[in-house]
Amino acid sequence: MKKLLDLDNWNRKEHFLFFKQMQEPFFGATVDINCTIAYETSKEQGTSFFIYYLHKTLMAVNAFENFRYRISNTHIYIHDRIDASPTISRSDGTFGFSLIEYHPDYTIFEQNAKKEIERIQSTTGLFTREFKEDNVIHFSAIPWLDFTSLSHARNMTFPDSCPKISFGKMTVSKKGKRKMSMSIHVHHGLMDAMHVGQMVDYFQEIMNQ
Repeated sequence: MKKLLDLDNWNRKEHFLFFKQMQEPFFGATVDINCTIAYETSKEQGTSFFIYYLHKTLMAVNAFENFRYRISNTHIYIHDRIDASPTISRSDGTFGFSLIEYHPDYTIFEQNAKKEIERIQSTTGLFTREFKEDNVIHFSAIPWLDFTSLSHARNMTFPDSCPKISFGKMTVSKKGKRKMSMSIHVHHGLMDAMHVGQMVDYFQEIMNQ
């Protein structure tokens, strides 16, 4: 479900109109996330760390309205739920775009995620399903690189307002602290650095629970 944002009474109307006309309206930031507790918790629960922090990411994204905004022509719609479209790797070195629905109950989310991951890994090609709605985040794990910044391939003429969130290689310090790089790219017409900072702070908070 989605509803139309009242643009005329939105305090960011001028910001939206300014940034949406740009060839590249996205901005991004890369931050370090402490994942020590989250990693240990996932192992204690016997669950995939990837699925675990994907769920935490969706929890954080869905908690902030600006991350649920999507642009359609000259309108902004507010979705009541944001799902994930992670890239899922295969044994032959390729990957496919998946669709994993968000559910606040981790057990249900984990079951759905495993089914979709298995489906992608048993198919070939990049697109193995339809994406009828844009209520997703584009998500990727890049476990080969401990990056400090990241860029994305983008067709500037294709209408896109979905946030893009990527995680890098997990590293471990001599004291046992685990961390990962988290890259976030968002449409500047829909949010500012303040909104990204709020989401990141909340994400770190729930990763520490």
